[in-house]
Amino acid sequence: MSTNPLTTEPVEDLASRLEAMTDDEVFATMSELERASEAAGDDAAEEIFPRIALTESEIERRYPGELLAPYRNWKQRQPLL
Repeated sequence: MSTNPLTTEPVEDLASRLEAMTDDEVFATMSELERASEAAGDDAAEEIFPRIALTESEIERRYPGELLAPYRNWKQRQPLL
């Protein structure tokens, strides 16, 4: 299992932290979770997917009706992603 705190901390803790994060921090979290998911095996991916869904929900809460467009736009602006 990864030592990445995003993938090991309790989902409830992540939910609390997401609410307090800036938009850039939420987007960076989503990007990191996506990378972790791509690198994870099937067992680890089961731990990551609920966190991705939670982060997606936070983005959609902040940007109603825009789905993940703000995240995709942010990702395109990032030179090293």
